[in-house]
Amino acid sequence: MSHFDIADVICDFPDFRVGLVVAEGLTVPPTRTDELEAVVAAAERHAAERLGEIALDKVAALKCWRDTYRAFGVKKTSYRSSVERLAKAVQRGRGLARVNGMVDLYNAVSLEALMPVGADDLERVELPFGFRRAECDESFIALGGETPDPPKPGEVVYADAEKCLCRRWNWYQDARSAIGLGTERAVLTVQALEPNRADVCAVSERLATLLADHCGARCAVAVADQATPRIELPLRMW
Repeated sequence: MSHFDIADVICDFPDFRVGLVVAEGLTVPPTRTDELEAVVAAAERHAAERLGEIALDKVAALKCWRDTYRAFGVKKTSYRSSVERLAKAVQRGRGLARVNGMVDLYNAVSLEALMPVGADDLERVELPFGFRRAECDESFIALGGETPDPPKPGEVVYADAEKCLCRRWNWYQDARSAIGLGTERAVLTVQALEPNRADVCAVSERLATLLADHCGARCAVAVADQATPRIELPLRMW
């Protein structure tokens, strides 16, 4: 049962589309190289020019996630999509946080495309995995935390066979599969709704190219959507 699946949510959210990028042979840089710094700076500059002082709820690529969160019961304004948090940081002049070279890279791609992008250490993911509705007795420990914080049944989560990888679709990541300096294999998701779902493949391939250039990765890319909700693994590497 080695597969990625979005069938459980696609009936309620038919425009959901995911680019799946599997990366192997990674070397995660502890800090940004000059070349990666330039990639991040370009993404920040592009986003700052694009967003200006526009209210983020007026940006279609971000508003669609607010609407979707409300559709599965998330009403608190403190719960926003991962990409909106990045956009807010740049709009307020803080720029993207520094974590490690790989995390900084995929955050830059997320900001540039205004699509949520997440990543997990593939050695710490129990197949099968995908986006689904949470059930009872789910396991989740927030990144940076130690206390379990399980989702409510029915919440949309990104999960593997034993735990939630991310709560509230793409709001916050579990600590146990986070990308670290020792990560050699990873799985990344590029997530989109209308109006930018048509760009998922191109953004996923750009992410794969950057991972090859800056982390030495061999990558494979596939897209899951309403027509193809299930992706069998392994994928053919570039």
